[in-house]
Amino acid sequence: MQWFFLVYMLCLSASYILLNIISIFSILRHMTARRLDIFLDSFSDFEPPVSILVPAYNEAATIESSVLSLLQLTYSEFEVIVINDGSRDETLQLLIDRFQLVPIPAAYQIRLPVKPIRGFYKSTLYPNLRVIDKENGGKADALNTGINATRYPLFCSVDADSILQRDSLKRVMQPFLEDPHTVATGGTIRIVNGSKVQDGFLLKAGLPRQLLVRMQIIEYLRAFLFGRLGWSPLNAMLIISGAFGVFRKEVVVQAGGYNTDTVGEDMELVVRLHRSLRAEGKKYRISFVPDPICWTEAPADLKSLKKQRTRWQVGLAESLSQNLSLLFNRRGGLVGWIAFPYMLIFELFGPVVEVAGYIFVLLGFALGIVSIQVAAIFFLLAVGLGMLVSVTALLLEQISFHIYSSPRHTIALFFAALAENLGYRQLISLWRLQGLLKWIRGGSPRWGEMTRRATWQTKDSAG
Repeated sequence: MQWFFLVYMLCLSASYILLNIISIFSILRHMTARRLDIFLDSFSDFEPPVSILVPAYNEAATIESSVLSLLQLTYSEFEVIVINDGSRDETLQLLIDRFQLVPIPAAYQIRLPVKPIRGFYKSTLYPNLRVIDKENGGKADALNTGINATRYPLFCSVDADSILQRDSLKRVMQPFLEDPHTVATGGTIRIVNGSKVQDGFLLKAGLPRQLLVRMQIIEYLRAFLFGRLGWSPLNAMLIISGAFGVFRKEVVVQAGGYNTDTVGEDMELVVRLHRSLRAEGKKYRISFVPDPICWTEAPADLKSLKKQRTRWQVGLAESLSQNLSLLFNRRGGLVGWIAFPYMLIFELFGPVVEVAGYIFVLLGFALGIVSIQVAAIFFLLAVGLGMLVSVTALLLEQISFHIYSSPRHTIALFFAALAENLGYRQLISLWRLQGLLKWIRGGSPRWGEMTRRATWQTKDSAG
């Protein structure tokens, strides 16, 4: 048992280090070519039109700021489609009042099966803004409804509690301009708690007071600047965040659209795209671009955070289990032979080994079964390496995008990177284990459980 846990932690450490090295080279190469402001502007005439889909369920607290941020994007041609998924609060009425919506007839081709639609609306203030009101069917069903209604060949999914920076869409579209085989791209998700937003525009990036949210900031930095930046050059990225991703519509429709039977519809779609395109032998690319930023609200209390993480783990289990044929497939490439096994061993079943490892080592040491040397090595790998990876992610942030420019903010995040590994990460592992057990028992948490506080909005931003 001692050897099992030590070998597991050593393999996990080796994979972290390898991904870390790939991420460092990727970010350095990206920053060298990042002086794209003039370059991006010169391609304005070649930008493909995009439909932005915003699924909304009980999002009255944030929907106005989110839609306003989208309408202010610096992009040549796009439309915004908000899909009200049977909200029980004032989401629809707020949209009608703020954007002066009027009912319109709409030709609607049902390419993907969805719940019944109640009505179509168009803004009299913004010609490129439409709203669809439908019966509740979940986030995946809302996105499929939006895909059916899109006019353009590409669509971008954005959460209703999120804010895009004005150049984010322009930057996330870069892979589509560089490689015609690109079928999907994703940008970076950052936490908006503690920042200031007015009329959908980010005035100032800041830090929240709660240590709980600061540790989530470190998590997000690690996930994007270390995780996805490491997998992207290998064309083996298995997830594009549902909060901000761009897809080629025809490819998604041919794959069957978003899966309404999973709570991890964003990851499941990407894994299914890998599986289907590789099975067909088609050349394709799924990319991550680190500098397009989407700001989203993070849970500020343990109850909401627990619901989110157990839901994510169930979504991970559903995504991998429903596409298991990709694992070690002869056409699977790096995604089937490296990324999929990694996600299966270290992400899906990782919480089982981690929680069991902590219990075994602590209990074994207390009973004299585990030596002090083994216990020290285990905690060095489990805690020390975690601190190293978190601090490295913060370092990558500081040498690249430097969003948190204040020295006070940097110091606060450094201590959060250390504190995150001293109880927080272990608690997250326990919740992930509960999510895995919930999936095994057949449970499936639903969409729309988090309460939005929206304290990052200024008074004018709420109308």
